[in-house]
Amino acid sequence: MDYKLKVWNKSPLQKLTVFASAVALLSGCSYKDFTTQEVKAETVNSKEQNNKAQKKEGQSSTKPNIVYIVLDDSGFSDLGSYGSEIKTPNLDMLAENGLRYNNSHVTPVCSPTRAALLTGRNPHSVGMSTVANFDLGPEYPNKRGRINPEAGTIAEVLKGEGYNSYALGKWHLSPSHQATAAGPYENWPLAKGFDRFYGILEDSSDQYKPELVQDNSFIDVPEKENYHFSEDIVDRANQFVTDQASISPEKPFFMYLGFGAQHQPVQVPQKYIDMYKGVYDKGWDKIRDERFAKQKELGIIPKDAKLAPLNPGVKPWEQLSADEKKAFTHFQEAYAGFLTHTDGQIGRFIDKLRSVGKLDNTMIVFLSDNGASPMGKNTGSINHTLAYNDIPENLGDIVNKIEDFGSDKTKIEFPAGWAQVSNTPFKLYKSTMFEAGTRTPLIIYYPKAIKAKGEIRNQYVHVSDITPTVYDLAGIELPKEIKGVKQMGLHGESFAGTFTNVKAPGKKTQYYENNGQHAIYQDGWKAIALHTKGQPYEKDVWELYHVAEDPTEFNNVASKYPDKLKELQKLWDKEAKKYGVLPMSDVMGDGFLAIPSDSNRARNTFTFYPGMSLLPEGASPFIINRSYTITIPINREKSSDEGVLVALGNYESGYTLYIKDNKLVYEYNIGTKIYRAESDIGVPVGQTTIKYEFNPTELHKGIGSLYINNKKTGEVTIDQTHKFKVSFEGLDIGRDTHYPVSPVYKDKGTFPFTGELEKVVYELK
Repeated sequence: MDYKLKVWNKSPLQKLTVFASAVALLSGCSYKDFTTQEVKAETVNSKEQNNKAQKKEGQSSTKPNIVYIVLDDSGFSDLGSYGSEIKTPNLDMLAENGLRYNNSHVTPVCSPTRAALLTGRNPHSVGMSTVANFDLGPEYPNKRGRINPEAGTIAEVLKGEGYNSYALGKWHLSPSHQATAAGPYENWPLAKGFDRFYGILEDSSDQYKPELVQDNSFIDVPEKENYHFSEDIVDRANQFVTDQASISPEKPFFMYLGFGAQHQPVQVPQKYIDMYKGVYDKGWDKIRDERFAKQKELGIIPKDAKLAPLNPGVKPWEQLSADEKKAFTHFQEAYAGFLTHTDGQIGRFIDKLRSVGKLDNTMIVFLSDNGASPMGKNTGSINHTLAYNDIPENLGDIVNKIEDFGSDKTKIEFPAGWAQVSNTPFKLYKSTMFEAGTRTPLIIYYPKAIKAKGEIRNQYVHVSDITPTVYDLAGIELPKEIKGVKQMGLHGESFAGTFTNVKAPGKKTQYYENNGQHAIYQDGWKAIALHTKGQPYEKDVWELYHVAEDPTEFNNVASKYPDKLKELQKLWDKEAKKYGVLPMSDVMGDGFLAIPSDSNRARNTFTFYPGMSLLPEGASPFIINRSYTITIPINREKSSDEGVLVALGNYESGYTLYIKDNKLVYEYNIGTKIYRAESDIGVPVGQTTIKYEFNPTELHKGIGSLYINNKKTGEVTIDQTHKFKVSFEGLDIGRDTHYPVSPVYKDKGTFPFTGELEKVVYELK
């Protein structure tokens, strides 16, 4: 069968008889129904052949709705249909009535995966070779934290086909320094073809108090009891579907639904955590063995596959202390509950599609953006700013917070041992070139084209292939230009043939690269370059795996097949040049330190005024390892005027400058300790100039000083500042929204300043 048959395009009547049975299979119609539809459509088309817009309108009722559902940091084995004990009945339903792909690949981190998914191209070619937080400037065109306009998104393409497009949840495809209420907006969802957006622009969002954006505006978190971000975005998704089905039922829609789950912070209502009490007491070794056995039983992995050994640094469960077992069990209970909760939201969305009669004509594509993360390290984490700054956490502190796991009082990530369980049967984690980083579930549900319900496909598929597959099925040709910009060709390849042919070919070749680590796959072989940060790439050590026979990368056969390795190394060089992989950069956490010269954040002076919207941390003045001052002219009519003058962050880390009890106070929370300076005099009534000054004494250390009317009134020695990122919550002027930085005013709401605040001026030296 020709799977490039344009099912939803109007074909000439003389071809109808030849192709009717094939198209009926793809469309879900009987031969009679299909013939009738095509005759009617041909009649309409003959009357309107000179009117393109009317022609599209005449076709709209037969075009499929398209939904992409993306999880964050969820490993290969997390779903029930991929071998897990975690309850995911709604995703399992999609698998049972669609196709599961057990050899589907993504990039090792989230932003490149999302860019490849939405464009159908390789991430380096479109400017997104690493996370959007890292914009390395014009010198690295492949690391600009944005999708180049030459790579139109599926939303932009489908707009020209009469679709409405909606994006909800995590975006993470715009440079962090552009995530401001004043833009620039050219890399936000609406500028990339979406008609509506509701979600977050960056990563690692708090689930209870996210930095929400609606369309092109930052908005407050809804005042709703027991608010949760996953529930909120599905509420909005359901509203969009209901409105379209009610008002424009003839129009198809595209929806991109990106959950924050399972990314740190893991936050979920307690009842979902309670569902897993006792389940993980047996430990990660036995759970991993059970998943491995279940995967073989399901046919997700070959019967002769070998389970990868425990990753370096991960202890056998029986060697853990009682406190470690207690804490680590609770971490996994929260993670499992988080996933079951997310699955429930996906179920609500599926129910909505069904109730408005859209489910049968909707193609749902589900995937995870990369494998599970080791960010929790060996102990797990209750503070994700500490985790990102590579600051160790104390097990005793973690144990003391167990009852707060999943709540708004912690921002947890499970330990690396459980991350390896998520990535069963593979070794290592997210961010690596190994299968644990790049091989994740892919489920495609589409009743009109998939009759092989519940089957598994083992063809090699890459995330860049998904959108070309949609275009292929829908008979859509990529426009030569979008908004006057010439478009690069698609890099992905349609795998629509696998819908009906279990033996259809998969992808032959795919390169990988992330922050200096790189790999190449071809025809069942995979070569991986292990790069040491700071070393020349010529010194990289290469490993070779015959993944067609060794899917868990158990045996490195580089010494056995040196010619094959050389062949793949040459191929990697060729693909790297072809797709703009060069120049490479081995930035990791230090990518947060990159301030591109063409960004607003490159300024040395910032002036903020009262009433400014929350400014995300990634766009705020960059203070790490720099001398700087914060100067604030104020006016107080009475000595009781008090409140926050400026604050960035939340209870887990950040800084705040405030007046309370007539004293000026500065606090810097590293996450393990709060450094505090208080003025030794009262703040005068009337016009006053407040100033905080920081001077580094050595790397990640310095002295903070308070000034009132140019007189020094307080000082604090800060033994440790943040290495890469101060917080995952932004900057407020004249108040402290979301979570308070200081416990001193945690019961005072946003603790707004009750005097007059003229402005807040940062000067970076």
